[in-house]
Amino acid sequence: MSRIIGEKLTNIPWQDKPAGSNAPVWRYSANPIIQRNAIPNSNSVFNSAVVPFEDGFAGVFRCDSRSVSMDIFAGFSKDGVNWEINHEPIQFEGDPEVTKREYRYDPRVVKIGDRYYINWCNGYHGPTIGIGYTTDFKTFHQLENAFLPYNRNGVLFPRKIGDNYAMLSRPSDTGHTPFGDIFYSASPDLTFWANTVM
Repeated sequence: MSRIIGEKLTNIPWQDKPAGSNAPVWRYSANPIIQRNAIPNSNSVFNSAVVPFEDGFAGVFRCDSRSVSMDIFAGFSKDGVNWEINHEPIQFEGDPEVTKREYRYDPRVVKIGDRYYINWCNGYHGPTIGIGYTTDFKTFHQLENAFLPYNRNGVLFPRKIGDNYAMLSRPSDTGHTPFGDIFYSASPDLTFWANTVM
């Protein structure tokens, strides 16, 4: 028997399995929900990170411009299907040295306590894991990058393990070399990360 950890999602959009399908996962018949040119300068929109928010949903989206600059944008939806994505990328508040970046992509969002934490692949002297938070998807605060380059594909767990935040990440290089390793790291404060025994 399964149990729900966290908040029950009563308004999540759902489509029943198509007749005759024996697949464990199926594609929503109206895909793509978000068109690649959903905002005026976008060439593509993908890797959406969506969470329940207020009476609907909020999300962070990777939108590549026509000149293929990668950045992350906030968006909102009442029903999880019809989205309004901000036309300007997220501007993080924080230390100007930390908020400098070459690119941002592959966002993820989790709610812990009263904050929505965002992490993404951040271009800062090479790919690393950027981390920040918001409470309203309007004002965003950036923390110190979680790891030194080269690291990507960070996934922050949606709850603490013991007294620590926990994250998985993939060590990398300047390209996408498939090392095949996944690292587990823990932090008491989202600033200092180590492989800590729980």
